[in-house]
Amino acid sequence: MTVRALTMDDWPGAEILYWQLTRSGAVAGRAQFGSVLAHPGTSVFGKVERGQLLSMATLHVLPNMTYGGRPYGLIENVVTEKDHRGQGHGRAVIGRLAEAARAAGCYKLMLLTGQARNARGFYEAVGFSADAKWGMMMRFVEPAQASGSETGSGSVRA
Repeated sequence: MTVRALTMDDWPGAEILYWQLTRSGAVAGRAQFGSVLAHPGTSVFGKVERGQLLSMATLHVLPNMTYGGRPYGLIENVVTEKDHRGQGHGRAVIGRLAEAARAAGCYKLMLLTGQARNARGFYEAVGFSADAKWGMMMRFVEPAQASGSETGSGSVRA
């Protein structure tokens, strides 16, 4: 069981997981994955078992002016392969992201989760809280309507 930073060699497995995550039907290609991996302060970590990418998430470490200039972390695109949910893979990936954020000196780690995806309990179980702040967003592109198929990370259940 390995949770590690992904590389371009992991693109085929990552593409499969991105398609399971998105409800918009708009997954960028290999070149964009390379841009994400090359972006300063951004890492994509994944859990690989017997050569298969089972779970992954993106960590952005962002510069900051408060808290003595300590950065903060933002997690995005958390997804576990649909046939491997509920087995601890997502928990392992989130744990690795938290370690990386601490090592980078982050004073906090944040994420948003969709209300319809039913993942709040998972995030609370791994240490996140919605008690102190509200997450809000302004969308510039509307999400596609769910087709009723099981496509989202939705239940990342670890």
